Amino acid sequence: MNEKRSSFSGNIGFILAAAGSAVGLGNLWRFPYLAAQYGGGIFLFVYLVLLFTFGFSLLILEIAIGRKTKVSSINAYGKLNKKFGWMGILSLLIPVLILPYYSVIGGWVIKYMTVFLTGQGKAAADSNYFGGFIGQTASPLFMFFLFVTLTTVVVGFGVEKGVERVSKFMMPVLILLTIGIAIFVATIPGAGEGIKYYLLPDFSKFSFKTLCAAMGQLFYSLSIAMGIMVAYGSYVKDDIDMNKSVTNIEIFDTLVAVLSGMMIVPAVYIFSGEEGLATGGAGLMFKTLPKVFDAMPMGNFIGGAFFVLVFLAALTSSISLMEAVVSMFMDKFKLTRIKAVLVIYVIVLALGVPSALGYGIWSHITVLGMDFLTFFDYISNSVMMPILAIGTCLLAGWFMNLKDIEDEITKNGEEFKRCGIFRVMIKYIAPVFLVIILVFYTLAQFGFISY
Repeated sequence: MNEKRSSFSGNIGFILAAAGSAVGLGNLWRFPYLAAQYGGGIFLFVYLVLLFTFGFSLLILEIAIGRKTKVSSINAYGKLNKKFGWMGILSLLIPVLILPYYSVIGGWVIKYMTVFLTGQGKAAADSNYFGGFIGQTASPLFMFFLFVTLTTVVVGFGVEKGVERVSKFMMPVLILLTIGIAIFVATIPGAGEGIKYYLLPDFSKFSFKTLCAAMGQLFYSLSIAMGIMVAYGSYVKDDIDMNKSVTNIEIFDTLVAVLSGMMIVPAVYIFSGEEGLATGGAGLMFKTLPKVFDAMPMGNFIGGAFFVLVFLAALTSSISLMEAVVSMFMDKFKLTRIKAVLVIYVIVLALGVPSALGYGIWSHITVLGMDFLTFFDYISNSVMMPILAIGTCLLAGWFMNLKDIEDEITKNGEEFKRCGIFRVMIKYIAPVFLVIILVFYTLAQFGFISY
């Protein structure tokens, strides 16, 4: 059975759903620790330059491909050029690999949210708390199961009744919480130096690593090269101003990313100094921040509000990941939405168990020297996503007429002010940079170069 294709009710619904996809753990977990690690202000400066050039170009390209073909990415690339049909399979595998381990991290967020909301923040501040939690069996599995189930229920209701309705509620709440916590942190004595570190670029700290880290962050922040934006584009009605919509998504994404840094970087700077920022790494959210909240007045309240915020952001992104896969299963196998959702639910549970147990009873098992979660993250984000993005640029820029995409973007007579940047990025700059990142990350992962 093939259901009539769903669509967003209008411009606001599409913007909030796409922004909800873009605003997730990539913004609230990954962005702040990368900013802290790579020089604060200089990382922020490089990221913003790339966002409004490279990021914008890939984002609007994927949405335009979706609206032009009216199918999900598993069929969209082959519909434009049969030689690129293989990219459809790749675009299916990426979210299928990401969603399980992303949901494991989402489960960790639920755990910390409940800990702080029940007044146990002091326990979470202990140096051994995080390792003790993820090293267990039952608790990480249960939290993972809970997070996947919540995601599945929302996606099961469909695009307008599920994805759009939840995004319309959660995105404004998320923005208000982010602003509130950022303002509170800014009022803590000593926050000024941390804010300066975060906002003022020090060009002496610029390096090739900074550029690569900022470029890689764009994949997380904008949900590009995952099949998500092609799927969402296929739900966009023809009368929507795509150029304005993408600009609004950029603004949402930038606002949350910048405010996330404002919440975290100055707070860690106050209590740990610049050295604490540089060494916090990926554990900044789960290891370092609880110590910061514990040292703050009203720490349990602020910590609870923060992890509620992170939970909302993680859920909006997991919804978009599952929606992308559901859309592809419906298009490829002609399944109803409910059947597709249930099949994917089982797949995600099966693939997520190794990541949930990879720090506990299965910690002795590694793939290419990596635990399960790290391996799934590496293969999807550092290998498959750059390959898909390179292929998308080559398809649009060299194997079809790029003007066809531009015509899709401006089909209602809208002005495309960044058309020149778009052309240069898609045809020349983006493919070269993506190849560099792919090679660089691969060499770094296996120890041929330091990172």
